[in-house]
Amino acid sequence: MPTERCLPPPAGLLDGALHLYPLRVHYDDTDLSGIVYHANYLKWFERARSDMLRLVGIEQRGAVDAGEGAYAVAELSIRYRAPARLDDALTIATRIARFGAASVELIQRALRSGPAGAPDLLAEARVRVGFVAPDGRPRRQPAAWRLAIAALIATKDSE
Repeated sequence: MPTERCLPPPAGLLDGALHLYPLRVHYDDTDLSGIVYHANYLKWFERARSDMLRLVGIEQRGAVDAGEGAYAVAELSIRYRAPARLDDALTIATRIARFGAASVELIQRALRSGPAGAPDLLAEARVRVGFVAPDGRPRRQPAAWRLAIAALIATKDSE
């Protein structure tokens, strides 16, 4: 009889400075028409951002537990281009667009493999997150985080 065990969740992968996060559209992601409910893209983008940060060594939970602070979404715009549907295999592609002492701006795209193998763009978001202290006031990101993000950006510059 097989033994129950825990498997690590998918974390995606870094392809240079680009983070790629795979997912599948499940029944609970869709509305009555069988199309992905618009707010689910935001959840997927959040998961992809969190896993990208984890892959570069940024421990968000550790910063919260230590009372340093956390990232908070300060600004977000999204454009929906085509619907995703039940059982679609998607990839969330994330790249850093700008980086400051207290904030990071990212471009995130939801992609589906198209008929010719080229990805179809389903949705694109521009997200700015700011690092905030536990009292909600902006503060500089931890030095180790700034170094990790700078190294990721440098990967893009060396490609």
